[in-house]
Amino acid sequence: MPKRVAVVGVGCTKMGEHWDKSLKDLSTEAGALALADAGIDGKDIQALFIGNMSAGRFIGQEHLGAMAADQAGLTPIPATRCEAACASGALAFRKAVNAIKAGEYDIVVAAGAEKMTDIKGAGAIAALMGAGDQEWDGSIGLTFAGLYALMARAYMEKHGLTREELAEIPVKNHKHGLNNPYAQFNFEVKKEDVINASKIADPLTLLDCSPITDGAAAVILVSEEYAKRFKNPIWVLGSGQASDTLALQNRKSLTEISSTEFAAKKAYEEAGIKPENVDVAEVHDCFSIAEVMAYEGLGFCEKGKAKDLIKSKDTYIDGKMPVNPDGGLKMGHPVGATGVKQIVEIVKQLRGTAVNQVKDARIGLTHNIGGSGATAIVHIFGKE
Repeated sequence: MPKRVAVVGVGCTKMGEHWDKSLKDLSTEAGALALADAGIDGKDIQALFIGNMSAGRFIGQEHLGAMAADQAGLTPIPATRCEAACASGALAFRKAVNAIKAGEYDIVVAAGAEKMTDIKGAGAIAALMGAGDQEWDGSIGLTFAGLYALMARAYMEKHGLTREELAEIPVKNHKHGLNNPYAQFNFEVKKEDVINASKIADPLTLLDCSPITDGAAAVILVSEEYAKRFKNPIWVLGSGQASDTLALQNRKSLTEISSTEFAAKKAYEEAGIKPENVDVAEVHDCFSIAEVMAYEGLGFCEKGKAKDLIKSKDTYIDGKMPVNPDGGLKMGHPVGATGVKQIVEIVKQLRGTAVNQVKDARIGLTHNIGGSGATAIVHIFGKE
C-alpha cells in the first residue's frame, strides 16, 4: 500500500522585483524558511526537487537542481530540476510526493524559483512564449496575453460573459491580496479601473494580467511514519496531472481547458472527494479568463455557469467556494515557483494561520497550469 505523504514545513519569499537578490538568494531564503517552519535542519533532507521554467533565458543559469542543493548546503543528496512551464512548481511537488510514496525517501524538499526581471519586458515575454507552440504561435507574434484573449473572446461569445463580469475576477483578487505580506501589489482596484486600463490584447487589459515576478517558495514533505514527529501535518489527499495540445488551434474547444478537467478528476478520485467538498482553492489566474475557466474545469460550477459564481461573490473569502484568498497569481507569478507558492497558502489555510483565513477550512485544492493549459496539475490537501 502506498505511503501517505504530509507537508510539515512551508516557506515563501516576498513576490516582486528583487534587484538586490539573485536566484540563488531567493531559493535559499525560501528553503531556509521552510526548514525553520518544520523545525528541522538540512541534514535531515534526503532529496530535493525544484521547479523552474526558464532560468536559462531569464538569467543564463541552467542546472538548477545542483545549484539549489549546492547553495543550500544539501550536497550530496540527489537534486532534480522539474520543468512544465508555469506548472513547474506543482510538478516538482508531485515528483516529491511520488518519490515518498514509492518508498525511496522519507523527508524531501519541493521548491520553485524564478528570477524574471533581470531582462527587459520584451525579453521576458519572449521567454514565456517558449511555453507555447513556438513554430505555430510564437513565429507569428502571438503572446500568452494574445492566446488567452482568443480564449476570452470565444468564451464570452459562447456563454454570454460580459466585460464587466470578467473584470470582477481581478477586483476580487486585488481585494484578497491587500493584506498579503508576500504580495507584489497591495492595492485594491475597481471594476472600471480594470476595464479602462491599458489594453494588452482585446478584451484583456493590464489589470487582467498577472505580473512579471521574482520569487521562490519551498515546502517540506515527509512520509506517514515521519509525520508522527511533527505537529499539525497537512496531508496530501490526491494528485492529478494531465496534458493537452501545445498549439491552441489544435484544441477541441477554446472555451475550456480539458487538461484541468482530467487532472482534477484524477485528484478527486484519489482523495475520495467531490468538488463540493473543497473548502478553499488556489487556482491559476494568470489572466482573468483563466480563473473563469478554472471554476468550470474543477467542477465548482457547470460549463458556462462561471458568471453565476462571479455575480454571487461565492468565490470571495466569506463565500461558499473561496478562491485565491491570498490574491492568486495577480499578487505575483514567479512562473517556476507559482505552484509551490499556492501550496504554501493552502497549507496555512488548513493550519488556520493564513492572513485571510477561510473559516473552518479542512480541505484545500491547488490548480497550476503550464502555458495555455498544455499541462495541468491539481493537488488536494486535508487536515486530520
